[in-house]
Amino acid sequence: MTSRELDPGPLRERAVAALTAARERTRALTGCVEDRELTAQHSPLMSPLVWDLAHIGNQEELWLLRAVGGQRALRPEIDSVYDAFEHPRAERPALPLLPPAEARGYVADVRERALDVLARAPLHGRPLVEAAFAFGMIAQHEQQHDETMLITHQLRRGPAALSAPEPPRAPASAALLPSEVRVEGGPFTMGTSAEPWALDNERPAHRRFVPAFHIDTLPVGNGAYLRFVEDGGYADPRWWRPEGWAQVRRQRLAAPLFWRREGGAWVRRRFGAVEPVPLDEPVLHVSWYEADAYARWAGRRLPTEAEWEKAARHDPVTGASRRYPWGDADPGPEHANLGQRHLRPAPLGAYEEGQSPYGIRQLMGDVWEWTASDFLPYPGFRAFPYREYSEVFFGDSYKVLRGGSFAVDPVACRGTFRNWDLPVRRQIFSGFRTARDAEPA
Repeated sequence: MTSRELDPGPLRERAVAALTAARERTRALTGCVEDRELTAQHSPLMSPLVWDLAHIGNQEELWLLRAVGGQRALRPEIDSVYDAFEHPRAERPALPLLPPAEARGYVADVRERALDVLARAPLHGRPLVEAAFAFGMIAQHEQQHDETMLITHQLRRGPAALSAPEPPRAPASAALLPSEVRVEGGPFTMGTSAEPWALDNERPAHRRFVPAFHIDTLPVGNGAYLRFVEDGGYADPRWWRPEGWAQVRRQRLAAPLFWRREGGAWVRRRFGAVEPVPLDEPVLHVSWYEADAYARWAGRRLPTEAEWEKAARHDPVTGASRRYPWGDADPGPEHANLGQRHLRPAPLGAYEEGQSPYGIRQLMGDVWEWTASDFLPYPGFRAFPYREYSEVFFGDSYKVLRGGSFAVDPVACRGTFRNWDLPVRRQIFSGFRTARDAEPA
């Protein structure tokens, strides 16, 4: 069914809700620290928080006011300043950035005008507005930058500025879970052609054959990863790709980012607080090279992207591919740890109601999961609405992550959503699970 056949009222309501939720999150992340913290660069890997704030508004203006609404530019002189491709993150503090008060005023003005455009725009007739796509794209963009800003909060020094309730405990059934499950070989439908707000790299839906494999029922936990650390995993080049081993030696890595030994025990820093490393949580802040090295040490491997998606979406009874591991219903708090509700991964085995048909848990939320796959286009890929979202990143430089972390909002997380990053990245909310080839049935 096309958006022309749908009542535009619910489409507008959904878009308003998504934009509003994103803005509430942005305000929380930028309103919890003083202005000097917003303008500081807390790591050369990240932008000043005030850059992200105004960039959110600038992208909203470009796409919703200009491209959809046909309006003249409000601040054409800042387009270059907030062009992510023109200025690397390390250089952004030297740019003529809008100060915090001016940035807040700019994004508020853009939002008021964008909601007016949404109220009047036809939601059909051209791809950019079909099913309110542009508005959903901008809501996802803002939530993605909210995750980026949360990473900056994790990197900043000083007292904690954020707090959240603890995630739910794992149910008793978690203790009975097998360590792995077998996924039988065969074709399945990968990607989507039907999800209205899916981004270009998720499209189109296509048939993919995957041989039989085994995959972990749960993400790799801190306790399991600690055994790799204490077995000398960071001192043994046998487990590492050459580029990963070079990173270990160059940066003197000995454990995941933010871990350190204190008084004979391992502790970690999390949003300004130091706490014992929780052994029953998924491991966090590891690079692709670290994930790959652990898998080799354990006699296993990382799953391919296709294996991950089949394990997450394929229903072996019906043969259909679900929107999410639990079915087609939108994510609820009972399904997954999403939306920055808890600011940490949930214990291993949590979210029984969110498991896949194979009984695999925590595929969505908690941690982004590294896969073995390079970031490549699907057969029939078409860049939309601009090449710089996906196409310029395709190739063997970037590895795919799937599933979404606790920092991801549901609007930017689904069974087909693809994230990607350089294999050296550790500051992101990344973890992994392992797989192995299956013996013949």
